[in-house]
Amino acid sequence: MLNISIRQLRAFVAVTRLGSFARAADELHVTPPAVTQQIREMETMLGLPVFDRQGRKVVLTTAGEYFLVYARRLLAVLKEADDAMARLRRLEDGLLTVGMVSTAKYFVPRLLADFRLEHPGVDLHLQVTPRRDMLVTLLENGECDLAIMGRPPRELATRAEPFAAHPHVFVAPPGHPILRVGHPPASALASHALIAREAASGTRALMDRYFTAQRVEPRIAMEMPSNETIKQAVMAGMGLSFLSLHTLHLELQAGLLEIVAAVDTPIIRTWNVVHLQSKVLSPAAEAFRYFMIEHAENHLAEHDRRWLEALKSPPAAAAAA
Repeated sequence: MLNISIRQLRAFVAVTRLGSFARAADELHVTPPAVTQQIREMETMLGLPVFDRQGRKVVLTTAGEYFLVYARRLLAVLKEADDAMARLRRLEDGLLTVGMVSTAKYFVPRLLADFRLEHPGVDLHLQVTPRRDMLVTLLENGECDLAIMGRPPRELATRAEPFAAHPHVFVAPPGHPILRVGHPPASALASHALIAREAASGTRALMDRYFTAQRVEPRIAMEMPSNETIKQAVMAGMGLSFLSLHTLHLELQAGLLEIVAAVDTPIIRTWNVVHLQSKVLSPAAEAFRYFMIEHAENHLAEHDRRWLEALKSPPAAAAAA
């Protein structure tokens, strides 16, 4: 077992996370047979199988579940050692892994592109998770250097630094009756069908708290785990929704969706850049952390200003009614 290699550990963790030998091979930039060979050699040294192979489906065995804990721990320690050495060398290069909730994918890539112009030696790797709890797991397992998220995890010892405002709004398709009301109360929203994010999402939790504070029971017509699917459903006239303003810029500019100027909205939260307190950040990670804190707020505010200003006065249709 002492002869197990780092490549074998990385292959094992990648197959476990991605659920596929082929996808793991793509991520590791090797061939699928090479990944298969690395796993077989590792299983030989362990004396136990780590996967049950059921056709194309890959499932961890009991031994694999136990070994995964140690494999992740070993890779995290090695990454910390590499980061520590990089800090001593004061180099801003190497691999930087940034995890983010799916809502952040609408603005983080553009900021990363700007960051790369200043730090061309950094090799960036993005991990986008559909749910907040999945991102917390990546942090806990040391599988990302930094996380971009809203509410920081209370269950982990982390350092969270806010870098920008994060507005949330109700949206409707153009011509919807709710848009003829200047500033509709929550009770008016609740009289229409609502298309909501799934219960585990931060956006859904924020919407639920809004209606609870207003003492109104919303009419949830559908739950969907994807911002894109929800936007398409609203544009098709299936109901209203509550989403991050940062997911809506293209649809608002094209006139495909309109913001509902509901009472006590927008609801403003913050974006945070988060890392484990115990983690020694590499120079690349430190540089990106500073970059987000210094530049992200202005970048997002420039895009948000137009829509937030519009919410301060009733829509034109309502004013004319």
